[in-house]
Amino acid sequence: MEWLMWFSKPENTKPLALIIFFCTFIGIVIYVYGSKKRSKQLESYRDIPFLDDQPGDQDDTKDKQ
Repeated sequence: MEWLMWFSKPENTKPLALIIFFCTFIGIVIYVYGSKKRSKQLESYRDIPFLDDQPGDQDDTKDKQ
């Protein structure tokens, strides 16, 4: 049970947590940008917020209030 006491010390768990989170982050980055098909699909999503900003599509919200 001595090894469980090792986890209770912050000087041991902080570097371990840093390594776990860093490996998780690198795994997500590799998953997202590792495939060219997935990368192109995600790049096409970057313009989604601007699709509603067409000049003729604006509704007058003042009239509806």
